Amino acid sequence: MPQIMTTKELAEYLKLHEITVCKYAAEGKIPAIRIGRVWRFDKDAIDAWIAGTWDEGDGKDTRKGAKK
Repeated sequence: MPQIMTTKELAEYLKLHEITVCKYAAEGKIPAIRIGRVWRFDKDAIDAWIAGTWDEGDGKDTRKGAKK
């Protein structure tokens, strides 16, 4: 089961300001899902993004053995 993070949780995790996290999400710079007026983040996708294995083009995790 994926761990879903709020903007505040992700900001703390990445040591960024919440506004920066929202800006990156809106610009498509980080993997995010918008639900109504709030952003949510899958921790596994964020970890893949940090590791540089997240493919922005198709939104798929390119890590070896990643679940599809």
